Amino acid sequence: QVQLVESGGGSVQAGGSLRLSCAASGSTFRFNAGAWYRQAPGKQRELVAHIASSGSPNYADSVKGRFTISRDNAKNTVYLQMNSLKPEDTAVYYCGGYIDGHWYWGQGTQVTVSS
Repeated sequence: QVQLVESGGGSVQAGGSLRLSCAASGSTFRFNAGAWYRQAPGKQRELVAHIASSGSPNYADSVKGRFTISRDNAKNTVYLQMNSLKPEDTAVYYCGGYIDGHWYWGQGTQVTVSS
């Protein structure tokens, strides 16, 4: 059974940085594609970043130039480097992984940015 485990969330002041990790276990298959979503209180879940099997990334306009999605195939892990964090980035961040023809989701990790 595939499991995605996120780590790296926490609290930081505006302007700070965090790096989220999403490690897949329970499968011999590697990430085909990966993504990070977030959901703030009272708001819908939104796509933050996506990385294709080719490694090509895409970002929400709100995080372009500040966030970087990457992958380490050897570790079967997807990362989200978040710089210049703003209070509006506060949310629960969820990773998704497209593995062996299915999307799997992590349990979420809280990111809180204070002004």
